[in-house]
Amino acid sequence: MTTLITDCHVATMVEGGEPYGAIEDAALLIRDGRIAWVGPRADQPPHDAVQIHRLDGRWITPGLIDCHTHLVFGGDRSGEFEQRLNGATYEEIARAGGGIVSSMTATRAASEADLYASALSRLDGLKATGVTTVEIKSGYGLDRDAELKMLRVARRIGREAGVRVRTSYLGLHAVPPEHRADRSAYVDLAIEEILPAAHAEELVDAVDAYCEPIAFFNAEVSRLFEKAKALGLPVKLHADQLSDGGGAALAARYGALSADHIEHSSEAGVRAMGKAGVVAVLLPGAYLMLRETTPPPIEMLRRYGVAMAVATDCNPGTSPLASMTAALTLACVQFRLTPEEALAGATRHAARALGLADEIGTLAVGKAGDLAVWDVTRPAELCYWLGKPILHSRYLAGGLA
Repeated sequence: MTTLITDCHVATMVEGGEPYGAIEDAALLIRDGRIAWVGPRADQPPHDAVQIHRLDGRWITPGLIDCHTHLVFGGDRSGEFEQRLNGATYEEIARAGGGIVSSMTATRAASEADLYASALSRLDGLKATGVTTVEIKSGYGLDRDAELKMLRVARRIGREAGVRVRTSYLGLHAVPPEHRADRSAYVDLAIEEILPAAHAEELVDAVDAYCEPIAFFNAEVSRLFEKAKALGLPVKLHADQLSDGGGAALAARYGALSADHIEHSSEAGVRAMGKAGVVAVLLPGAYLMLRETTPPPIEMLRRYGVAMAVATDCNPGTSPLASMTAALTLACVQFRLTPEEALAGATRHAARALGLADEIGTLAVGKAGDLAVWDVTRPAELCYWLGKPILHSRYLAGGLA
């Protein structure tokens, strides 16, 4: 099947050249799900297109990539939202048995069917804002059965829900209540039993951890990353969100795909990320909802050449955000990214953060035909409108999705 998409403008997001990699008055050929040609409409080569889609001057970008979500979970934590508004801190709520443990209880109690249905309701918001690829973490099960249940649901979403899905095993997210008296037993369980079981079922694309004093220490995370390395799995890290615990440097030491949050990362950590090619994933939804005051070190990231991705961090406690375009707006307003930086963060840099740079993230020959079509007059509008529906359509592997 060959499809010609014409009468459009294209933000290829390829680095170099025009801002946004823009081609005005453009056309694309998609053959067997992949981009066969993209360029000015006047230069369009002969083709055998079975379908011709005319877009009346709309803009096309790569399908957006949400490279950090906790999309699958049971229940919600709106009560904790009220607590925080009344002055409680995230750390206080977590130490009192709320936070991740609250979501754990609801997730363990939910069936796979229930988790799938509730995740789809959140996924609808992401798809409506141009997302064609989403990363989904485990981490609210915190025992073997529930962690595997979450990952199976994530795989089902990838098969049935009109998006590409990459999964991350986040067993080191919190210590469950039954192991508080012996956290080392849970660390052993998460590393030596649950991860190998998930890997054996082919449920895991990457391994993640939450590295903070209220969660897991560097030595524990290092053990997990060594196990991931032995299994041939890439790693990523929730790093330096609440304090500088050396998470950015730890991620760099293990050649992680990404270090996420990084509000408190030191210059040495950022420098190490740059040398190791670790992507910084910025999560402005969590920054907003936690009313943080220390933003990620954007100027240092620029100085050391660290690629910056942007994601929703969609989760029940600290970022109930299900709009990718809202995440772009927040990244510009809160972190002072330019619109081009923000859009690169939801396309080519997000693809790198998932290890998919050769497959998605830019509109180039050979890449997957994952596209978002927008009712805008210039690409910056994707970061400008807050809440206005601007998506016209999505293509996944060349087909309308």
